[in-house]
Amino acid sequence: MTHVIGVDLGGTKTAAGVVSPSGEVLMTETIPTLNRAGGEAILDATAALIAGLVERAADAGHSVSGVGVGSAGVIDASSGVVVSATDAISGWAGTALVDGLSSRLGLTVRAVNDVHAHALGEAWFGASAGSASSLMIAFGTGVGGSFVLDGAPVLGHRFVGGHVGHFASPLAVSDGVPLPCVCGSTGHVEAIASGPAIYEAFLRFGGSSSEALDTRGVFALAAAENHDGGASFAASRDAAVRAVDAGAAAAGQAVGGLINILDPETVVISGGLADAGGLWWKPMEAALRRELLAPLAAVPVLKASLGNSAAIIGAAKLVLL
Repeated sequence: MTHVIGVDLGGTKTAAGVVSPSGEVLMTETIPTLNRAGGEAILDATAALIAGLVERAADAGHSVSGVGVGSAGVIDASSGVVVSATDAISGWAGTALVDGLSSRLGLTVRAVNDVHAHALGEAWFGASAGSASSLMIAFGTGVGGSFVLDGAPVLGHRFVGGHVGHFASPLAVSDGVPLPCVCGSTGHVEAIASGPAIYEAFLRFGGSSSEALDTRGVFALAAAENHDGGASFAASRDAAVRAVDAGAAAAGQAVGGLINILDPETVVISGGLADAGGLWWKPMEAALRRELLAPLAAVPVLKASLGNSAAIIGAAKLVLL
């Protein structure tokens, strides 16, 4: 039985796995992404990773017929070229991702953005399996998403579809001034609802970096029991609660608005913030439900179920479509 390789190529690490036609991940390997070495070095390292898995699959009696890649950046799925990318991966924009891997491996290769691959994995074998349409939004270091319709992600005419962190949020303001966004604009969803944005809000609200060093620390502080830690601790804890609530409310409002526009059968929420538990999930879903038009009140809103394997599975699906 032929299998495929799914690759999740991110800014810090690249994971790949051998995936069966039924969506089972049989074996995986992970390497650091050479994010300061340039596109050709990344292609060399990724090809070596894939070749190693092809050999392991052959040893287990499985042939490999193709490779699917979910990659950071805007990916032209027709040409396989990286259209644009953030500075998380230097020299990635302009890289001939598909041709570069195909020429190195002698295999069919297809590629999309990594969030589209993540959503496709959840739609095929995860939380939204069996749905005719699903909207997946990931809240973590950034905010991204994908709308999967009839088993395929909607990529957009210029392959920029899914950048759901980059539309206006009325909550992305401070003292009446729109908050700066990493894209260079202001007032966007990502500027208030991402993990780093929650930490920035914590500091804005009077939290102390000595009480919480990062977003994870903000959540730990917000969840801490009241105790006699002094005025500084109390102020920081209050700031942490406010920051989490603000980020969750902005996230929910944004997703609710997208549901009103797209009317998906199923909604999936993913990313590090979705994994943070009820402290974030409950206010997020409450804000989401407040936004919904009446006919959409019962739309299922589910937590992603595939974890780190989602993008590998979804990328593999690209060559199994």
